[in-house]
Amino acid sequence: QVQLVESGGGLVQAGDSLRLSCAASGDTFISYAMAWWRQAPGNEREFVAAISWNGGRTYYGDSVKGRFTISRDNAKNLVYLQMNSLKPEDTAVYYCAASRGYESGNLYDEYDVWGQGTQVTVSK
Repeated sequence: QVQLVESGGGLVQAGDSLRLSCAASGDTFISYAMAWWRQAPGNEREFVAAISWNGGRTYYGDSVKGRFTISRDNAKNLVYLQMNSLKPEDTAVYYCAASRGYESGNLYDEYDVWGQGTQVTVSK
């Protein structure tokens, strides 16, 4: 089973950009579709974006469409989330998740493995 470690979170101002990274190890990376989720205090975990095993298809949550971009580098076993035009409501812990298979969507139960999360805080 793959293991996931997120990095790149931090404190930024509204309108700034930030790039998150997720490093995968321990299994064949291309066996997994990958995604980013987030969870703000008191809220349920929210789907952010997903990417197919070869990067050919991407899928975004409505709240981040046009601002966030998911990508992956299969040679380096990395997944990225480029976040632009950040808003205070983007403040959350961001989680990387893996789903065994070619593609995945926005259902929590699709995902087999989760990282420990990285905090993103956007100030006004």
